[in-house]
Parts: sequence; structure tokens; C-alpha cells
Amino acid sequence: MGSHGIKDQVAIIGMGCTKFAEHWDKSLDDLIIDAARSTYASAGIEQPDVDAFWFGTSQSAASGLALAGPLKIQGKPVTRVENYCATGSEAMRQAAYAVASGAYDVVMAVGAEKVKDGGYQGLNAFPIPADGTQRTLTAAAMFSLILPAYSNKYGIDEDQLRYVVAKIAEKNHHNGARNPLAQFRRETSADQICEMAAVAGRLSVFDCAGVADGAAGVILCRADEAHRYTDNPLHIKALSVVAGTGAGSLDPDYDYTTLDECRWAADDAYAQAGVTDPKSEIALAEVHDCFTPTELVLMEDLGFADRGMAWSEVLAGAFDLDGRLPVNTDGGLKAFGHPVGASGLRMLYEVWLQLRGEAPDDRRIPVTDRTLGLTHNLGGYPGEMVSFVGIYGTEPG
Repeated sequence: MGSHGIKDQVAIIGMGCTKFAEHWDKSLDDLIIDAARSTYASAGIEQPDVDAFWFGTSQSAASGLALAGPLKIQGKPVTRVENYCATGSEAMRQAAYAVASGAYDVVMAVGAEKVKDGGYQGLNAFPIPADGTQRTLTAAAMFSLILPAYSNKYGIDEDQLRYVVAKIAEKNHHNGARNPLAQFRRETSADQICEMAAVAGRLSVFDCAGVADGAAGVILCRADEAHRYTDNPLHIKALSVVAGTGAGSLDPDYDYTTLDECRWAADDAYAQAGVTDPKSEIALAEVHDCFTPTELVLMEDLGFADRGMAWSEVLAGAFDLDGRLPVNTDGGLKAFGHPVGASGLRMLYEVWLQLRGEAPDDRRIPVTDRTLGLTHNLGGYPGEMVSFVGIYGTEPG
């Protein structure tokens, strides 16, 4: 690919995140203010120190005014960003490239979504008139198709595979139960999940990410200035966004066992960061587990498991808190919740805590010599998707 990257040119110096929940008592403005205040405090700066702002939201606002208003930002650029469920990551990526270009010294990205009392549940594509050839299945139905495809391709018994993805949900709920900011903080077993009624294919409601309100923020600066603000910044190693053509949903031969856009974004990010063996070089990963089968195939697309073997790695506990490569240590979308505009930054917030040794003891990853964390964020559906992969490290150079 033609991406040169901005390795070690930009550093993360502060992050904040609200609780993700059904915030019936908070407005979008409230969530933005809460996230911004905690982010400023984390970086040890005040709002006037920020040169420019990026605001990621999918359907809660239409312009940067929705950020400038509650924060009382005057006379500075505020850019509203949207890229499906990868919106928060996209806001951060654009802010980072603005610093790397030399246009600004200190920037901020905020992602937020407020949908729970908006008159409907969840976020759906706008009903724009079309020619009738577009996808008509729900997101849950689309991602549920991964299971029979994977079972058929690799010869895995469908009942066993159904249990495997339930183990993914069990893991993420275990982690979320130890996260005070998570939407769902109750553990549940794979056996219980398998006994639940199906809502799409063989997926139950506990195989699906929760719909939530929430906000998160990040402050970035030039890497050579980072130690003015913190003794332990994170250095951006790679940022990759890839879009597909959207033609997969029209292809009767589409292979649901791999998400090409996610694989392409990972390959590009690894090339930027100089990562050659993600299994041994990545300390933890936050991935887009919108549905449990998504996390299953992502383990292979991101290079964390060999093709056709992620199911056995899940059963072996490879991606548990104490596994060889912990995944979704904060509960993931599954337990933390999924306010679309904030989710990408929420993932980065967990990497920020874990790599700096600030995650709570009961969900802190084991100490190793690995210093890199990865976030993966996608938007769309199998066959019509955008994908983001970011890599971050504690050491410059």
C-alpha cells in the first residue's frame, strides 16, 4: 500500500472516558463536558492550550458546533467527523495527521454519541431511496452468517462453534465486570448464553454489543514535546484506515470467514509500525467485537491466530486476561457498550491505561517485554466495510 505513516511523530499525552450506559439523566452536552474535563486533567492542561479540535459522532450531531457549544470553544477550528462505527478512531487519526503535518502543536479529538432517549434504539443507516439492490438484513443477521461459513470452510461442528463464540462473550463479560465504566458489569457463562433464544441465525442477544450513550477524548502533541506534559506518553506507531467497495454483499461467493478490509488495514498498520510477528510483539488488543463471530475472525485477520485455528485458541484461553495476547481487557463493545462515535477512542483509552500500568489490578495484563498495544475499529457489515487499525507504544524510536 502507499501509506508512509507517521511513526513516532505524534504522542498521546492525555485521555478521558465517561461511563458507557443508558444515560437518561445526561444530555450529549453533559457527556462531552465530562469527557473533555477528564481528558484535560489527564494531560495537565486547560482548554486554551489546545490548538484545534476534532469531534466524532455518527448521528448525534451534524457539525463541530455540537462540540464548540458545550465546551465554549471560540475562534478555533472544530471539525465534525463521521465514518460509521470507526468514527472515533477517524477523528483521532485526522487530529494526529494535523499534528504530524506541522499545522498544530496540541490537538484534541472527542467522540460522543447520545441515542438511548432519542426515540429509537440503536443506530441505523438513513432510509435513503435506492434501486432495491442494497442489503436488507440487519447487522446481527449479516454477522451471524460468519458461523455457518466458518464451520463449512474449516470443518468445525456448528454446535461447537456456537459454544466458541459464546466463550468470547463470557470472556468479555468477565473483563467488563471488572471495569467501573462498562455498561454491563455482570459475568455470564458460555453455557447460559448458548441456552438463550436466538435473535439472528444462532446468535443470542448476549452475542451482540450493547447500545449505549457515552463519550471519550484524547489529547495529542508533537512527540518531541510530549515530556512537557507527562513522563509516560504513548507514541503513535501506525494509523491505517481502509475502505472496501461495498460489493461483497452483492457477491454470492463472498467469503464470510475473513473481513478483507480488516486484514488490509492490519497489514498496512504492521508495515508502518515495523511489526513482523503480531502474535509475539503486541501486548494487548482492543478489537471491534460488535458481534461475537466478528471477534473470532478478527483474531485471524489481525494475525493473532492461524487461519482456521482461532476457535481452538479461544477455547485454550489465548485471548483471556492472563492469556498469551489479551483481547478486549475492558470488556469490549460487548460489555463496555457501543456509543458509535466514542467506541474507537474508548478502545484507545484502555490501551492507554494498560500500557501505562494504570488499569485496575483485577484486569491488568501480565507484565512482559512487549510494549505495543493495538486498536481495531470497523464500520459497516461483511462485504461493505471500513476498517481502522492503530498501533501505539510506550517507547519512542
